[in-house]
Amino acid sequence: MKKTILLVTLVITCQCTYAQLSLDLESGLPFQVYNDVRIPNETGTKFSFTEDFELQGPVIPVRLMLGYTFAEKNHLFALFAPLGLNYEGAAPFQIRFQQSTFEPGEFIEGFYKFNSYRLGYRRDVLKSERWTIGVGFTAKIRDARVKLSSGGFSDKKDDLGFVPLLHIFASYELDRWTLYLDGDGLAGGPGRAFDFFLGGRINITDNLSGKAGYRILEGGADVTDVYNFTLINFAAAGLAWEF
Repeated sequence: MKKTILLVTLVITCQCTYAQLSLDLESGLPFQVYNDVRIPNETGTKFSFTEDFELQGPVIPVRLMLGYTFAEKNHLFALFAPLGLNYEGAAPFQIRFQQSTFEPGEFIEGFYKFNSYRLGYRRDVLKSERWTIGVGFTAKIRDARVKLSSGGFSDKKDDLGFVPLLHIFASYELDRWTLYLDGDGLAGGPGRAFDFFLGGRINITDNLSGKAGYRILEGGADVTDVYNFTLINFAAAGLAWEF
């Protein structure tokens, strides 16, 4: 019994020795490529937020990620990534949406929300002087909403659901810079989801680093209730603290 307690104590001590907390704050400028909607999928009208309406801005999303590294090669992370986009313009054609019908020329205010809450784990499977490659999995909660309003009347579709994703990470160390790819993704069945960052990180102090790069957010679903696929590119920048 004493040996077991001693062994557990040594394991906990070793993990705490290599434990490290991190906080990553990111923002940037989004550039939409497409945002196509048809709700319900079978009876609704397909329209494009990006082509049929004007985006109202500025849009400056913020992402916050808390990380925990233990035993050197194991990483846990929690991410909060809200995204809300507002549109407006005259309907170019009749739009059947949910239980409502919007006539051509009718002024419409649109709202698209895609908030993401994630918990993930990654293990580094290759770690050398310069290279680090890791794989893992992410549990994502998708909190989405599409809403159309006109003349004080509105209709909406909410979508709250769980999405399992694969996680990959690859980095290459330079003198002060680190080039890296980090993100989640999975495709198959009626939908897909991809969220990846490609860029660089530079050390500012021993505990603080800055980052800049490109982020792609793409995905959607083609199911009975909803047809929606979105692609947004981001010029991203941020700061990361290690404790």
